[in-house]
Amino acid sequence: MTNCSFKAQSKLPTNHGEFTLSAFEEDNGKEHLALTFGDVEGQDVALCRVHSECLTGDALLSLRCDCGPQLQAALKMIAEHQSGILLYLRQEGRGIGLVNKIRAYALQDQGHDTVEANESLGFAADLRNYQICSDMLKHFNISAVNLLTNNPKKVQALEDAGINVANRMSLHVGENDSNKDYLETKRDKLGHLT
Repeated sequence: MTNCSFKAQSKLPTNHGEFTLSAFEEDNGKEHLALTFGDVEGQDVALCRVHSECLTGDALLSLRCDCGPQLQAALKMIAEHQSGILLYLRQEGRGIGLVNKIRAYALQDQGHDTVEANESLGFAADLRNYQICSDMLKHFNISAVNLLTNNPKKVQALEDAGINVANRMSLHVGENDSNKDYLETKRDKLGHLT
Protein backbone atom coordinates (compact mmCIF):
# COMPACT_ATOMS: atom_id res chain seq x y z
CA MET A 1 0.00 0.00 0.00
CA THR A 2 1.32 3.43 -0.98
CA ASN A 3 1.09 6.46 1.30
CA CYS A 4 0.50 9.97 0.01
CA SER A 5 1.89 12.96 1.91
CA PHE A 6 1.41 16.72 1.71
CA LYS A 7 4.31 18.64 0.07
CA ALA A 8 3.37 22.24 -0.83
CA GLN A 9 0.51 24.76 -1.08
CA SER A 10 -0.30 27.99 -2.93
CA LYS A 11 -3.22 30.08 -4.17
CA LEU A 12 -4.61 29.29 -7.63
CA PRO A 13 -6.79 31.95 -9.28
CA THR A 14 -9.15 30.39 -11.87
CA ASN A 15 -12.10 31.45 -14.00
CA HIS A 16 -14.30 30.11 -11.20
CA GLY A 17 -12.59 32.00 -8.37
CA GLU A 18 -9.56 31.54 -6.19
CA PHE A 19 -8.79 28.00 -5.10
CA THR A 20 -6.02 26.78 -2.82
CA LEU A 21 -3.75 24.32 -4.61
CA SER A 22 -2.09 21.62 -2.50
CA ALA A 23 0.52 19.19 -3.82
CA PHE A 24 0.85 15.62 -2.54
CA GLU A 25 3.38 12.92 -3.34
CA GLU A 26 3.15 9.15 -3.05
CA ASP A 27 6.03 7.10 -1.67
CA ASN A 28 6.76 6.04 -5.27
CA GLY A 29 7.20 9.68 -6.39
CA LYS A 30 3.87 10.07 -8.20
CA GLU A 31 2.42 13.55 -7.59
CA HIS A 32 -1.24 14.54 -7.14
CA LEU A 33 -3.15 17.76 -6.45
CA ALA A 34 -6.01 18.93 -4.28
CA LEU A 35 -7.90 22.11 -5.16
CA THR A 36 -9.92 23.46 -2.27
CA PHE A 37 -12.37 26.33 -2.20
CA GLY A 38 -13.53 28.00 0.99
CA ASP A 39 -13.05 26.44 4.39
CA VAL A 40 -13.23 22.66 3.93
CA GLU A 41 -11.14 21.73 6.96
CA GLY A 42 -13.09 19.47 9.26
CA GLN A 43 -16.43 19.78 7.43
CA ASP A 44 -18.94 17.08 8.32
CA VAL A 45 -19.57 16.40 4.62
CA ALA A 46 -17.55 18.14 1.89
CA LEU A 47 -18.53 18.52 -1.75
CA CYS A 48 -15.88 16.51 -3.61
CA ARG A 49 -14.81 15.54 -7.11
CA VAL A 50 -12.14 12.89 -7.67
CA HIS A 51 -10.80 13.56 -11.16
CA SER A 52 -8.20 11.44 -12.91
CA GLU A 53 -5.80 13.32 -15.14
CA CYS A 54 -6.75 13.48 -18.82
CA LEU A 55 -4.23 15.64 -20.65
CA THR A 56 -6.08 15.34 -23.94
CA GLY A 57 -9.43 16.29 -22.44
CA ASP A 58 -8.41 18.64 -19.63
CA ALA A 59 -5.71 20.66 -21.41
CA LEU A 60 -6.11 19.98 -25.13
CA LEU A 61 -9.94 20.10 -25.02
CA SER A 62 -10.40 16.81 -26.86
CA LEU A 63 -13.98 15.92 -27.78
CA ARG A 64 -13.19 12.17 -27.58
CA CYS A 65 -14.18 12.17 -23.89
CA ASP A 66 -16.13 14.23 -21.37
CA CYS A 67 -13.19 14.76 -18.98
CA GLY A 68 -12.46 18.45 -19.64
CA PRO A 69 -16.09 19.53 -19.31
CA GLN A 70 -16.45 17.42 -16.14
CA LEU A 71 -13.36 19.06 -14.61
CA GLN A 72 -14.61 22.57 -15.38
CA ALA A 73 -18.18 21.81 -14.26
CA ALA A 74 -16.91 20.37 -10.96
CA LEU A 75 -14.73 23.41 -10.26
CA LYS A 76 -17.68 25.69 -11.07
CA MET A 77 -20.04 23.73 -8.79
CA ILE A 78 -17.52 23.77 -5.93
CA ALA A 79 -17.02 27.53 -6.31
CA GLU A 80 -20.77 28.19 -6.48
CA HIS A 81 -21.20 26.04 -3.36
CA GLN A 82 -18.54 28.29 -1.74
CA SER A 83 -16.80 25.22 -0.36
CA GLY A 84 -15.42 21.92 -1.59
CA ILE A 85 -12.45 19.93 -2.81
CA LEU A 86 -11.30 18.48 -6.11
CA LEU A 87 -8.69 15.72 -5.97
CA TYR A 88 -6.70 15.66 -9.23
CA LEU A 89 -5.06 12.25 -9.53
CA ARG A 90 -2.19 11.64 -11.95
CA GLN A 91 -3.51 8.40 -13.47
CA GLU A 92 -3.75 9.19 -17.15
CA GLY A 93 -5.76 6.92 -19.43
CA ARG A 94 -7.51 5.02 -16.63
CA GLY A 95 -4.08 4.28 -15.22
CA ILE A 96 -2.27 3.09 -18.39
CA GLY A 97 -0.28 6.30 -19.02
CA LEU A 98 -0.24 8.87 -21.79
CA VAL A 99 1.65 6.91 -24.47
CA ASN A 100 -0.54 3.83 -24.02
CA LYS A 101 -3.62 6.05 -24.03
CA ILE A 102 -2.61 7.37 -27.48
CA ARG A 103 -2.07 3.74 -28.59
CA ALA A 104 -5.58 2.99 -27.30
CA TYR A 105 -6.90 5.99 -29.26
CA ALA A 106 -5.34 4.51 -32.43
CA LEU A 107 -7.15 1.23 -31.77
CA GLN A 108 -10.38 3.15 -31.22
CA ASP A 109 -9.81 4.83 -34.59
CA GLN A 110 -9.85 1.27 -36.02
CA GLY A 111 -13.20 0.44 -34.40
CA HIS A 112 -12.36 -0.80 -30.89
CA ASP A 113 -14.24 0.73 -27.97
CA THR A 114 -12.28 2.13 -25.02
CA VAL A 115 -12.46 -1.11 -23.02
CA GLU A 116 -11.46 -3.31 -25.98
CA ALA A 117 -8.57 -0.97 -26.79
CA ASN A 118 -7.13 -1.15 -23.26
CA GLU A 119 -7.54 -4.92 -23.18
CA SER A 120 -5.92 -5.30 -26.64
CA LEU A 121 -2.88 -3.50 -25.21
CA GLY A 122 -2.74 -6.01 -22.34
CA PHE A 123 -4.34 -3.83 -19.66
CA ALA A 124 -7.48 -4.16 -17.57
CA ALA A 125 -10.32 -1.82 -18.54
CA ASP A 126 -9.54 0.43 -15.57
CA LEU A 127 -6.32 0.41 -13.50
CA ARG A 128 -7.00 3.50 -11.39
CA ASN A 129 -6.39 3.40 -7.64
CA TYR A 130 -8.30 5.59 -5.19
CA GLN A 131 -6.59 4.52 -1.95
CA ILE A 132 -4.50 7.69 -1.95
CA CYS A 133 -7.68 9.79 -1.73
CA SER A 134 -8.00 8.73 1.88
CA ASP A 135 -4.61 10.26 2.80
CA MET A 136 -5.41 13.44 0.88
CA LEU A 137 -8.83 13.91 2.49
CA LYS A 138 -7.46 13.12 5.97
CA HIS A 139 -4.97 15.97 5.50
CA PHE A 140 -7.98 18.31 5.43
CA ASN A 141 -9.79 16.42 8.23
CA ILE A 142 -12.54 15.42 5.79
CA SER A 143 -14.18 12.13 6.70
CA ALA A 144 -17.30 12.24 4.51
CA VAL A 145 -18.05 13.56 1.02
CA ASN A 146 -20.86 14.32 -1.37
CA LEU A 147 -19.15 12.86 -4.43
CA LEU A 148 -19.57 14.35 -7.90
CA THR A 149 -19.42 11.26 -10.14
CA ASN A 150 -21.35 9.05 -12.53
CA ASN A 151 -19.18 6.05 -11.64
CA PRO A 152 -20.55 3.73 -8.93
CA LYS A 153 -17.23 1.83 -8.89
CA LYS A 154 -15.53 5.05 -7.78
CA VAL A 155 -18.03 5.35 -4.92
CA GLN A 156 -17.25 1.77 -3.86
CA ALA A 157 -13.49 2.28 -4.22
CA LEU A 158 -13.60 5.38 -2.00
CA GLU A 159 -15.68 3.57 0.59
CA ASP A 160 -13.22 0.66 0.46
CA ALA A 161 -10.48 3.23 1.14
CA GLY A 162 -12.28 4.32 4.32
CA ILE A 163 -14.06 7.40 2.96
CA ASN A 164 -17.72 7.86 3.82
CA VAL A 165 -19.60 8.75 0.63
CA ALA A 166 -22.73 10.40 2.01
CA ASN A 167 -24.24 11.08 -1.44
CA ARG A 168 -23.41 10.55 -5.09
CA MET A 169 -24.19 13.56 -7.24
CA SER A 170 -24.42 13.16 -11.04
CA LEU A 171 -22.11 15.15 -13.28
CA HIS A 172 -23.38 14.90 -16.86
CA VAL A 173 -21.72 17.42 -19.17
CA GLY A 174 -19.71 17.38 -22.37
CA GLU A 175 -21.77 14.99 -24.46
CA ASN A 176 -21.12 15.44 -28.20
CA ASP A 177 -21.11 13.49 -31.46
CA SER A 178 -17.41 12.61 -31.10
CA ASN A 179 -17.77 10.93 -27.68
CA LYS A 180 -21.19 9.29 -28.07
CA ASP A 181 -19.73 5.76 -28.40
CA TYR A 182 -17.26 6.41 -25.57
CA LEU A 183 -20.06 7.45 -23.19
CA GLU A 184 -22.17 4.45 -24.23
CA THR A 185 -19.22 2.15 -23.50
CA LYS A 186 -18.74 3.75 -20.07
CA ARG A 187 -22.43 3.12 -19.37
CA ASP A 188 -22.74 -0.37 -20.87
CA LYS A 189 -19.34 -1.93 -20.01
CA LEU A 190 -18.11 0.08 -17.02
CA GLY A 191 -21.44 0.64 -15.25
CA HIS A 192 -21.54 4.43 -15.29
CA LEU A 193 -24.89 5.87 -14.33
CA THR A 194 -27.01 8.39 -16.18
